Amino acid sequence: MLQTTVSEGAASPDVSVPRDLAIGAASWVVLLLWGRRRPVGVAVLMMFAQLTASTVLGTGAVAVFAVARLRPWRTTAAVAVANMLVIVAEFRIGTASENDFREGVLVFGLLYLVLVTSGLLVRSRRQLIDSLRERARAAEEGQRLRVEEARLLERERIAREMHDVLAHRISLLAVHAGALEFRPDAPEDQRAAAGIIRQSAYEAMEDLREVIGVLRGDPGGAEADRPQPALTDVPDLVRESSAAGAEVVLDDRVPDPAAVPVRVGRHAYRIVQEGLTNARKHAPGARVRVTLDAPGGTVLGIEIENPIPPGPPAAALPGAGAGLVGLGERVALLGGTLEHGRTEDGRFRLRARLPLPG
Repeated sequence: MLQTTVSEGAASPDVSVPRDLAIGAASWVVLLLWGRRRPVGVAVLMMFAQLTASTVLGTGAVAVFAVARLRPWRTTAAVAVANMLVIVAEFRIGTASENDFREGVLVFGLLYLVLVTSGLLVRSRRQLIDSLRERARAAEEGQRLRVEEARLLERERIAREMHDVLAHRISLLAVHAGALEFRPDAPEDQRAAAGIIRQSAYEAMEDLREVIGVLRGDPGGAEADRPQPALTDVPDLVRESSAAGAEVVLDDRVPDPAAVPVRVGRHAYRIVQEGLTNARKHAPGARVRVTLDAPGGTVLGIEIENPIPPGPPAAALPGAGAGLVGLGERVALLGGTLEHGRTEDGRFRLRARLPLPG
């Protein structure tokens, strides 16, 4: 009897364990390489691979979870049902007793239910996070647009006020100066001074139009109508200040002012202009020295120096106190340095260093 049993056991078909392990390992490689990019295709491939090796059952379950995590619920339901039908067919063919069949189907059915539910929850959470991020981005963009709109409206209001108030007053100044300039019985020096006032008022109107254009967001039009100042225009600026009664000395040590880049020259002109304006405000009648140099051709040096008058500060001209702040912003745009303050010998010095491109 024992011999007969052994003979029957030896005659039974033998399971190829290495073959199953090889197929299972290959299924995991396929899942890791293409499971995220093509989850449905990999799940279908695992579904058929389950018919060849039992080691693919775990890979197929993970592939169904990947489908639930990356694809809509209708696609997930179709893939999960198809996989479950294949597993039911496998258990129907491979199990001898009805009890084993029911237990196997129940276990895998619960497993697939948990995997599909978990995958759908993960997908829903990811979609919720993406939606919240999109809403936050849209809210930030809306806030930015509202701030930009408010800024543009405020700039438009400022431009309108400047045009209505300053343009009117400057035009009146130019008209009265022109009337005095061409008055035949006026002394020659008064007529010359009136001409300077009229020309300065005209240039102030041009500057005002440029500033209004910048405030209204159209700086290109103003720059196209009127050429921007350069370093070569600094001598004319000094002559205008001298003609207006100021004592200004220019020490120009730049070998070739025309070779200085337009952007650097424009800022240098504005720095000299602001320095002369400050000298007229706080030290009227004082001798002002303007020095321009370019040591080594790598930096443009600007220095404006004037003695500080004794007594209380002069307040002949009103000011907002923002001139030096604006100069600091100009110099910072070019990556230069700005120094200003009282010296030990009782003078006020404004010094700027603007880098020149090599």
